[in-house]
Amino acid sequence: MDSFELTCVFPVSASYLYNAWLDSETHSLFTGGMAAIEPRIDSYFTAWNGYITGKIVELDPPKRILMHWRTTDFPAEAENSLLELTLEEISSGCQLTLRHTEIPKGQGSQYLKGWDLHYFIPMKVYFSTLLN
Repeated sequence: MDSFELTCVFPVSASYLYNAWLDSETHSLFTGGMAAIEPRIDSYFTAWNGYITGKIVELDPPKRILMHWRTTDFPAEAENSLLELTLEEISSGCQLTLRHTEIPKGQGSQYLKGWDLHYFIPMKVYFSTLLN
């Protein structure tokens, strides 16, 4: 199994980022891919036009989100991976720590790059435009 941890700072509050992640419209806007998600434990979600699917396992507003997570690239027999988002209020906004574990062996590097290219970079642009 592969795993990694990423940290990124966004110029919004932890509460704002938490709510944005769990809102279908805002999640779609900050990634550029369609998402269907709601802030409810045991609810299923999709992101990036169905490429990503999963289930919300735990919520601790506005500090933590834990999800079962997979993509259409996972082998059919593979278990879901675990995605944990931890949000911390800091002076410049919110520090998001993303821990992605239990990824099918050999796929970790593609998701490490994907989180940066398809989430963190567009999220920084999206949240920065809110301030201007």
